[in-house]
Formats: sequence, structure tokens, C-alpha cells
Amino acid sequence: MADLFNVKNVSISIRRPPQNVYRFASNGENLPRWATGLGQTVRQVGADWILEGPLGRIKVLFAQTNDFGVLDHDVTLESGVTVHNPFRVVPNGLGSIVIFTVFQLPGVSDQKFEQDTGWVEKDLRTLRTLLES
Repeated sequence: MADLFNVKNVSISIRRPPQNVYRFASNGENLPRWATGLGQTVRQVGADWILEGPLGRIKVLFAQTNDFGVLDHDVTLESGVTVHNPFRVVPNGLGSIVIFTVFQLPGVSDQKFEQDTGWVEKDLRTLRTLLES
């Protein structure tokens, strides 16, 4: 049996219907507006979104459009390493809750893992601000 990674589920409620949150967050053109660690510029190439930013040139591929709020996406770094990111939009009363699972991958220190989860929390707060304004 494989070892398990340390994980943290980062979640935030958004006062918008799940369909609105899903539509906005799944549109790769919006990534630079709220997913600040991925890049400042974005272009679409086939099903992939290519971003230029702090991590260099990266490729983001979202799960196929679905009615379940699944926004899972793979981020492929310039090195060729691909990281799978589970991400969900779930109904919460009249609004939504978004849940992003952060894995502490091998070689990532506890301090870096806390920085990464903090960055995700900041990005989800930005997403909420954009959608609620």
C-alpha cells in the first residue's frame, strides 16, 4: 500500500449560486484574476490554458464540463511535472462553498506546505470578492 500524503482542505463560502461560481472559476480566462500564483497572462491552446507567471510557463487542464461542480485540474510545470488539484463547488443554502484540496507532496517542507495552503486561502478569498461584488 502506498503512503498517504498530508492534505489540507481549504474551503470558503460564496454568496452566489453554484452554477455561477462554477462557470466563472472553470473559465481559464479568469484564472489571472483570482488564481494569482499561476500567472498574469493566459491563452487557450486546445483544451489547455497556458499561463506565464511565477512558476514559469504552466499548462492547466480542467476536468470536462460537468453538472457536479467538479473543477479538478492538472497543472503541468515547465519541468514536465504534473500536479493534480481536486477542486469542488458545492451548494450551500442559496450560495456555494468551494473546496480545494492541497497535498503536501514529497520533498515539500511543512513550512512550504503552510505557505501553499495560505496562498490557496488567499486566492479563494479573491474569488469570493470577485463573485460577490
